[in-house]
Parts: sequence; C-alpha cells; structure tokens
Amino acid sequence: MRVLGIETSCDETGVAVYDGELGLLAHAVYSQVEIHAEYGGVVPELASRDHVRKTLPLIRQVLDEAGLAPNGIDGVAFTAGPGLIGALLVGAALGRSLAWAWGVPAVGVHHMEGHLLAPLIEDPAPDFPFVALLVSGGHTQLVDVAGIGRYRILGDSLDDAAGEAFDKTAKILGLPYPGGPELARLAERGDPLRFRFPRPMTDRPGLEFSFSGLKTFALNTLHRELPIAADPMQTRADIARAFEEAVVDTMVIKCRRALRETGHRRLILAGGVSANRRLRERMDTAIVAEGGETFYPRPTFCTDNGAMIAFAGWQRLRAGQSEPLAFRPRARWPLEELPPV
Repeated sequence: MRVLGIETSCDETGVAVYDGELGLLAHAVYSQVEIHAEYGGVVPELASRDHVRKTLPLIRQVLDEAGLAPNGIDGVAFTAGPGLIGALLVGAALGRSLAWAWGVPAVGVHHMEGHLLAPLIEDPAPDFPFVALLVSGGHTQLVDVAGIGRYRILGDSLDDAAGEAFDKTAKILGLPYPGGPELARLAERGDPLRFRFPRPMTDRPGLEFSFSGLKTFALNTLHRELPIAADPMQTRADIARAFEEAVVDTMVIKCRRALRETGHRRLILAGGVSANRRLRERMDTAIVAEGGETFYPRPTFCTDNGAMIAFAGWQRLRAGQSEPLAFRPRARWPLEELPPV
C-alpha cells in the first residue's frame, strides 16, 4: 500500500509518499519561517493562506520524485489535529478531496501520533512497549506506548511546553525567530558554571513538567546582570546555556523516572526539540548508564513533516480505518482518544 501524507498543522507544509514494502519513496517540506519572522511568531491566517498556495504544488513535486501518477496512490493521510484550525482545514479538505477523486480511502492522523511513530520509520526501529518523550513547541508529554493507538499519558506540561519556553526565552534574549535553534546555538558559547537555573518539579514525585518559571528566571537574571556586564553578549550566552541545561536536565530526570516506573527499557524522543544536540547527548548517557536504549527520528523528521503523517496513516489504513466524507479537523485532540490498531 502506498500512502500520500499531508501535514499542515502549523507553519510547515509537508508532503510524502510511504510504501509499505519499499519504505519512504519521497518527501518534501516547505517552511514559512520567512513569512512569520517579521512578526516574531506564527500568524494563523497567514499560515493558512500559504498552505493554500503551497500544498498542491508540493504534492505534484513529491509524486514526480516518487515516479508515481495519482493512480499509484492507495490511500491518503492528512493531519486532522491538534493544531491551528485554519491550517488543518487546508490539508484535511485537500487530502479528503483527492482521496474521493482518486477513489481511495483517507484517514485523519493525530499530529502527535505522527511524531511518536516517526522513529519507527528508521532502521533499527524500537519494539513495543516503550516510553516516548514528545517534546515540541506545543507539547511536552511522556507517554507509555504499548502499541499503535495504545497510549497512556504519564506526564504533561502544566504550562509552557519546552519548545515554547525555548522560543520565548530566545525572544527575551533578543534572538531572531525561530528562537529555539538560535538559543541552542548561542548556548554553545555559554559558560555552564556561571549561572544555575532551577530544575522545576524534579524535587517531588510525578512526571509533570513546568517550564514557564524558567522563562521568568531567565528574564530576571538578564535584568540583573546585563547592566553590570562587561560583555553583554557573553552574558546572554551564559544565560542561554543555563536555561538549556535546566530544561535538558529536567527532561532527563523525568525520563529516567518514567522508565523506572513503567519497567520499560526503551525510550524514544520525538518532536522538534528532540533535535537538540545537548538533549540527545545527555539523554543517551543517562539512559544507557541504566541499561536502556534511546531512539530518535533523523533531524529532518523531528520537526513537522509529511513522512510521519504518511507512515502513521499507512499503519491505520492497512488496519481498515478510514474517514467518511464528513471529516472533522480538531484544534485540540487528546492522544488517549485514538483507537488502537
């Protein structure tokens, strides 16, 4: 079965074709970073309009790269949520319409399930069960994964997601949009010993996250230190390093705790923040030291992309799940509501 995947949940247009026997045949992503950089964040209406312009040409491009005509597609998967409702509507309406015109089934995919399953595209893929850390601009979740669609949320963010905290702290430091990667680059030049930020909610039981206080801590540190700094840019780099260290340490502590509580040995990390180099290095060291294994998608598939939607859609379409013509995109959609495969 060959599945066309369409991702339009936020500000990236992603399209891919996944073949159940041959694997990923082609994929492409168009980023709207330049459009939203002027505003310092994603403008939903502009995101929707750009998806309208870019999605169909990107589908043509991917089909050409895969050497396929429309009659070579056996199913269509589109992101049905969670995300920006206008952006979701573009991909969902186009994907469902193409499936109807081509006479093939369609399925709406949960965006975070796409991220969660992205490491399974790689070789070797982790076996079930495992613990997943889904860490992105909108989510920071620990999930006990018994199988596809068999998810139990172990812990969630009580306020800002890690990626959101990265972006907001980057803005505090005067860094350009998108801020998360810029903060990570600046942190490479920072002194890890100059400042120490708190590791929120690690001194109590539980697997919940809270990162908004770190953002405030960074702001207060900047206001205190910048007026007396001999080298303002180095001070910003030192604050960025302290912030990144605190976020990374917090996630490592929570992941180790989750593996101990579930008894699982495998941990996967997925979502945009999982591409962070320091997070991967620290997590590998900590988990391997306890006899566990870590798995990640390739960096290209950490951020939003069509490949993860095509793969997740293939899993559900081959199990006989599909959408009626009356599809329903959802801005909010709890992961635990998904039916098992």
